[in-house]
Amino acid sequence: MAINLQKGQKISLSKEAGSSLNKVIMGLGWDAKKASGGMLGGLFGRGGGSDSIDLDASCVLFDADNKLIETVYFGHLKSRDGSIVHTGDNRTGAGDGDDEQIKVELNKIPANVKSLVFTVNSYTGQTFESVENAYCRIVDGSNNQEIARYTLSSQGSHTAQIMAKVYRHNDEWKMHAIGENGSGRTIENLLPQITTHL
Repeated sequence: MAINLQKGQKISLSKEAGSSLNKVIMGLGWDAKKASGGMLGGLFGRGGGSDSIDLDASCVLFDADNKLIETVYFGHLKSRDGSIVHTGDNRTGAGDGDDEQIKVELNKIPANVKSLVFTVNSYTGQTFESVENAYCRIVDGSNNQEIARYTLSSQGSHTAQIMAKVYRHNDEWKMHAIGENGSGRTIENLLPQITTHL
């Protein structure tokens, strides 16, 4: 049974999975709020809003000194060592299930990587007032079982969200649901704020 995380909550991934975890999938999903202004406004929605929002999921890798090692995102889909793979950009949020996924092989992450921070940015610049049903979840990559889910309740004028951190602690991987609002269309804009959570 998956655990529903509260903001600020920390869990041990292996304890929640009931076994040692080697592969996990961070799935992120969202829906665009339905635009007002009738059907044509929704189709062509420049003025009254649009039915598609391009949110971008990123995974930022840091070392024990909180120095940036690498960022995996739509422009760099695979970490240099191959342990982290982004499945590709979803530009609308349409459809059921995860809109973007980042696959992580925990047992292949280099020893110098201490933490992975998962974020979402609104590339199209719409605020999270235009987004609903946003979440991130950790899935056991070996059996597709959901381990933990963090649902975003905050909708506001922010354009980014620091979702969660997966980090090493005493030789095990833990997850910390951060859920902090941020601003910026790209991950670079968010980096100064991310470092406050390391």
